[in-house]
Amino acid sequence: MNPSDAFAVFLSGVADCLDDHAVDSDALAGRLHLSRSHLDRLVAAASGETPARFRRRVLLERAAFRLLDTHTGILDVAVEAGYGSHEAFTRAFTRAYGQTPQAWRQAPTAVLLAAPSGVHFHPPAGLRVPAHRNEGSEASSMDLVSKMVEHHVWLLGELVGRAGTVDGRLLDRPVSAPGQVDDDPTVRSLLSRLIGQMDMWNRALALRDYDWDVERNESLTGMRDRLEEVGPAFLTHVRQAVAEGRLDDTFVHAQCSPPQVYTYGGLIAHVLTFAAYRRTVVVGALADAGVGDLNFGDPRDWVAEH
Repeated sequence: MNPSDAFAVFLSGVADCLDDHAVDSDALAGRLHLSRSHLDRLVAAASGETPARFRRRVLLERAAFRLLDTHTGILDVAVEAGYGSHEAFTRAFTRAYGQTPQAWRQAPTAVLLAAPSGVHFHPPAGLRVPAHRNEGSEASSMDLVSKMVEHHVWLLGELVGRAGTVDGRLLDRPVSAPGQVDDDPTVRSLLSRLIGQMDMWNRALALRDYDWDVERNESLTGMRDRLEEVGPAFLTHVRQAVAEGRLDDTFVHAQCSPPQVYTYGGLIAHVLTFAAYRRTVVVGALADAGVGDLNFGDPRDWVAEH
């Protein structure tokens, strides 16, 4: 059995018995009809971790997810992770995350620990395994996710620019927007929210709070300045997640109460969904004011040209 095959079967065994702490590396080796030392060598060669270290890391990642639930006691989390005492769990968690479980719960950081294999715990009770890429395969010449975000940032800049060409009184006039996603929308408030949406997520990824006051009657100059900073920063997050195959990776939005766990792909989809809605409302309002050269914000031609 080669390392890759052994690791695949090992992963299946780990996923099936995360809560059965009587199943140790010796038991997993027995399932593969291998000696413990042979299993250690094969799994370490395929994943960069011994079976025991791999399982401990996955259980600690699951414990970190459990700690995001403020109703679960730390001792309960410790027992579920296979530790016989609060103290033993605290020592292991502190070594892995740099702070005690109680301190981490109050100010959570990244849930997933460094792993050479890229395999991590995935809630509610599974493992996330990176997609297999054949050797020699090349990335698509046009990554649609990145292109859509690039178009969004570009179009938002165009909308702010066009807004500066109309009567200033029109910016604060209520606009028709079905669905009531935003309260009392205007061109000004929608443009500010579109920029703020990216700003908010940039800050969430950096574990920083977002100041909602910036969106109150924000000037077009202020919007342009803010967009120049937050647009490229958000696009960098997207490009990195896409290039590194991390769209399914999770992160903690610690500014929520209680903290919430999202994936990078979910975050991007959320931003693009609500951005498309708000952009369309703004484009319509500007068209009513005589600015009709943006083709409803359709990305089709822009993507083809870029």
